[in-house]
Amino acid sequence: MELAELERANERAREMQASLPRAVAAHYDRRLGRVVIRLSSKVEVMFAPQDAEGLEKASPAELKKIEISPSGFGIHFPKLDADLYLPALLEGFLGSQKWMAARLGATGGRSRSVAKRLAAKKNGRLGGRPKKKVRAA
Repeated sequence: MELAELERANERAREMQASLPRAVAAHYDRRLGRVVIRLSSKVEVMFAPQDAEGLEKASPAELKKIEISPSGFGIHFPKLDADLYLPALLEGFLGSQKWMAARLGATGGRSRSVAKRLAAKKNGRLGGRPKKKVRAA
């Protein structure tokens, strides 16, 4: 990495630290069943572990120890080897794009809207889902 690139990266990091809140404390509240993060802005953010990628099957004991990165933008769960990026968390992203899309798709698949019920009924009248075509070898 060139010295100029390194300086630009350092400048971007300084700008980020000056403009975005950072984590100053984090813990798992067993009574609420939530991860609680206190920000440098004195705001507290909390979320259910099952809503975050890497934490969805975690036990309270695995969530007990939480580490904050030196920048304050990373939250690490050592017993799970899972990390969350605070700026993304604050934007409502609790996992990778693929993970979030799968969760959204699962929610959509469970929906029982009037339009979906009517489409299923119409499809049933037509004989249901078409059979898969098997190719001869």
